[in-house]
Amino acid sequence: MAATAVDAWAPLRRPVFRTLYVAQFASNLGTWMQTVGAQWLMGDLGGGPLAVALVQTALTLPVFLTVVPAGVLGDLLDRRRLLMAAQSGMLLVAAALAVLTFADVTTQALLLGLTFCLGLGQALVMPSWQAIQPELVGRGEVPQAATLNGVNVNVARAVGPAVGGVLVAAAGPGVVFAVNAVSFLATVGALSRWARPVEERTLGTEPFGDAILAGARFVRSAPALRRLLVRTALFIVPASALWALLPVVARDRLELESGGYGLLLGAVGVGAVSGAFVLPRLRARLSLNALVAAASVVYALGLALLAVADAVALAVLALPPLGLAWITVMSSMNAGAQSMLPAWARARGLAFYQLVFMGGQALGAASWGVVAQHTSLATTFGATAVALLAGGVLARGSALRALDVDLSPSHHWPEPHLAVEPALTAGPVLVTIEYDVPEDRAEAFRAAMEPVGRSRRRTGATRWALFQDAGEPRRFVEAWLTSTWGEHLRQHAERVTVRDQEFEAKARSLLAEGSQPRVSHLVAGGPHRAAHDDGPTPGRSGAPAHPAGTPDEPASTGSG
Repeated sequence: MAATAVDAWAPLRRPVFRTLYVAQFASNLGTWMQTVGAQWLMGDLGGGPLAVALVQTALTLPVFLTVVPAGVLGDLLDRRRLLMAAQSGMLLVAAALAVLTFADVTTQALLLGLTFCLGLGQALVMPSWQAIQPELVGRGEVPQAATLNGVNVNVARAVGPAVGGVLVAAAGPGVVFAVNAVSFLATVGALSRWARPVEERTLGTEPFGDAILAGARFVRSAPALRRLLVRTALFIVPASALWALLPVVARDRLELESGGYGLLLGAVGVGAVSGAFVLPRLRARLSLNALVAAASVVYALGLALLAVADAVALAVLALPPLGLAWITVMSSMNAGAQSMLPAWARARGLAFYQLVFMGGQALGAASWGVVAQHTSLATTFGATAVALLAGGVLARGSALRALDVDLSPSHHWPEPHLAVEPALTAGPVLVTIEYDVPEDRAEAFRAAMEPVGRSRRRTGATRWALFQDAGEPRRFVEAWLTSTWGEHLRQHAERVTVRDQEFEAKARSLLAEGSQPRVSHLVAGGPHRAAHDDGPTPGRSGAPAHPAGTPDEPASTGSG
């Protein structure tokens, strides 16, 4: 279903988004300048082609290795403070590299090590930066905000290397590193002025290991998100050939110098910038699935044209559509992922998206580099075009769908009414709910419970099943396991969304008239303490209290 057209510049009318957007551009520009300066310095230090290539590896490898733990931190900690800490750390690293370079004591190992530290900072920033975007703009503006952020990155990618090259030639790499350090000040300053609302965590912070597992369970039990990750991989692996081989096109086929390579990057940037104007109207007319499919075809045709481009004019003609198609797919995927993730799992889910994105780029760049080494640029770009079209055919069974649903916490589960309150670490916990379903509604009930089961798994269940009593066919029993009592309480207080509530309501509408579900909480190892002895467990006040047996929550029979 197509969306309503959004003003291309609507997100920039929001002061916080605008301030962070400008700061982000300064930081992105500094990062691309830093890469050029580091690669140039590595050559000055006597490094060969492999050593120069390792500069890029040192910057991107930490992102691939640590982005998922970084996403977990983005959900466990205050995202604004985490971003400020990461940006401040990168500022110190860039400043240290500048000082060492000015002092002429930088070595190849030191350069790679400090570049690796900058990559770690980027890994911390990426999922949390994307996760805060829905906090800065309205829900309907998220796709356009993703487009503008993509424009930001691509313009910086086009301008940064050129500016970095000029500065290196005029003043040396040390100045480039110093400018990059200063660029982080803009982001730190913008974040420090953002009065982000304080998040209340009534159950405290999740254990780190449990949080990683919870994120993986969420992704595994979210079919729409899984389809999006598959489509991202099918696009990014062949599409990455453009970024990996464009320098080779400039240098070897078109015989251009660094300025000519900047011209090609600028042509891609022009296409990306045009996306800010074109995409709002396209999104108003096309569904997410149709938009991504059309952009993939345009990208494939652009690569096919680049495969035969033996003149600068023809290459420059092919690159703007590639830039537009790239920004279309990437911003659509990014916004789609954000629309599918509730706040408690947003940074973790986006970290898995970044893992697919970075891993796909790394795999694609290496693979197409090998193909180009053993064949030709024309053959390689032709093969990538075919791979993109084939990916579109393979993805026909994985249609993308934008979700315009309420993923805010519903708080419709009241506190469990128990005679004994288990410790938060007690477990595993078996939750069972008995339903009375007329036999003529049994099949419809089973179908309605399927999304309920996925909801239970997304919010903390390690196993879930729905049983029907063979001797009493009207009796259905839903059962699921959580690892601890605290994990089950997080379902109550933090994780179950309004959308999950709608799934439950649909299933319960099929129950026998006047019947009420009955819930039991069974805790492995037996009771740990009486509820009235120690007072409420931390977090029990986070959900509204209702009498047992209300339509919102089945009556509790206690724990065993």
